[in-house]
Amino acid sequence: MLNWLSKLFKNEEQPELSTPKNAHAAFILKHKKLTIGYLNHSNGIWEFKYSDEFKKQNRIDVLIDFPKKELKYEESYLWPFFSHRIPGLGQPKIQEIIKHEHLNPNNEIDLLRRFGQRSITNPFELALTT
Repeated sequence: MLNWLSKLFKNEEQPELSTPKNAHAAFILKHKKLTIGYLNHSNGIWEFKYSDEFKKQNRIDVLIDFPKKELKYEESYLWPFFSHRIPGLGQPKIQEIIKHEHLNPNNEIDLLRRFGQRSITNPFELALTT
């Protein structure tokens, strides 16, 4: 259902993004000094889980895409919370960065690593750990 909704509201200028099944990546999501959770990709599956530190605190609410602190979430696609950190690739400045840094414009990991650290839609920071 979420995949269908994502396609419904997809910006047609944005190319179809994907991640090679054999690609591995590990990201950490933080808010100031608090580790919120971990986003990993391996064998074609994205995984998100909250940190133990986040589970013990009550100041920051759970993320809308991940409503239960104790679960490990797995999907074959990147959740909107993270995919929305990738800017519209049709922007000339973004195209220039992609070309200059030799990024694959269809690879979610490359784009998330380069553009996803900060977002104007939330205060969290995302960093590649591997």
